[in-house]
Amino acid sequence: MRTKVSVRQVELFTQKKILRLLLQSKENTKALAELRRGIGKAPGEVPQLWGYYLESMPEEFYGDDEPSRAEWAVYIALTLFALHQQGKDTQTNSMYKEGQSFGKAISCLVHGANDQERILRRFNTIATASSVEELFHYMRSAVQLLRGESIGLDYAKLAADIYCFQFPELMSNVRLRWGQDFYGNIRNENTDK
Repeated sequence: MRTKVSVRQVELFTQKKILRLLLQSKENTKALAELRRGIGKAPGEVPQLWGYYLESMPEEFYGDDEPSRAEWAVYIALTLFALHQQGKDTQTNSMYKEGQSFGKAISCLVHGANDQERILRRFNTIATASSVEELFHYMRSAVQLLRGESIGLDYAKLAADIYCFQFPELMSNVRLRWGQDFYGNIRNENTDK
């Protein structure tokens, strides 16, 4: 029987992987391109990606007959980071922004009342996803919007959120935190003007 994986373990492991991608300037272009091939696919479907997320992964993260919650969380975060970083220099324009939660990053897409309604619709679709596969699908389009405006995201924190999102008893907490961060940042942006 596998031991339970903590949220912090998932977050720290993902952070280590992201920072490694950011530091390896020559190899990262190839690695990021390879990781983008995993968008929309389940962990394990693309054998060429195994090393990017499974290398040095603690054994307790492993699933038995299917990808574990931890494997899904790390895999989604890394592939979405690769998509977000596409076309941007990792040294001068990193899309990994420590401390920038998903809700806060999405709120940065709002530039007026019309934007808020449009972005909120997308955000609500993501937040009400009923499976990790559906969450992955909807997050892809949000990350493309963030990439278009060069708005960074804390992918280690996102991995922790995705991990928690997969537990029915924690899903509402993740959704609430995303909403709090979204509206809290909107309020702060309006106050600063």
